[in-house]
Amino acid sequence: MSDSHHKKDVDCVRCAVVTVSDTRTDETDTSGRRIRELLADAGHEVTATTIIPDEPHHIKLYVERQAQSGSCEAVLLSGGTGLAPRDQTYEVVSELIEKQFSGFGELFRRLSYEQIGAKAILSRAVAGVHKRVVLYAMPGSTPAVELAMTQIILPTLAHTVALVRND
Repeated sequence: MSDSHHKKDVDCVRCAVVTVSDTRTDETDTSGRRIRELLADAGHEVTATTIIPDEPHHIKLYVERQAQSGSCEAVLLSGGTGLAPRDQTYEVVSELIEKQFSGFGELFRRLSYEQIGAKAILSRAVAGVHKRVVLYAMPGSTPAVELAMTQIILPTLAHTVALVRND
């Protein structure tokens, strides 16, 4: 791939980090903390961080506010992507997405398979664009967050944001 294709990649992406959980607190949110650490280590800026309940209205409202505020270029959500009755993140994010990155979920499940075997098919990781903001929804476990961030999101984040912004 030529350097000219990546010349508009940004050095620092402004990100909001959201943990979707009915039980996590600031003290027990190891996944949200790990996302923030990895973003900072990669030179990105965390502009907002929160824990919200697994309620569709709360998830949608938070993502919409972040997209409208202009304060971030990516929203990274962890939690609520499973099959439990309360898991609603996938449905909300999928509804908001205008352009889906099908490869994100596919690659996440493939890489997860190497770690956890056939249970990887239960993952409903999803990513895409909503109002020129990149959305990533990943499972809430810390190993899943680590996998998604280090193997998929961080290696592509700056380029993805540059493509979405199309400045």
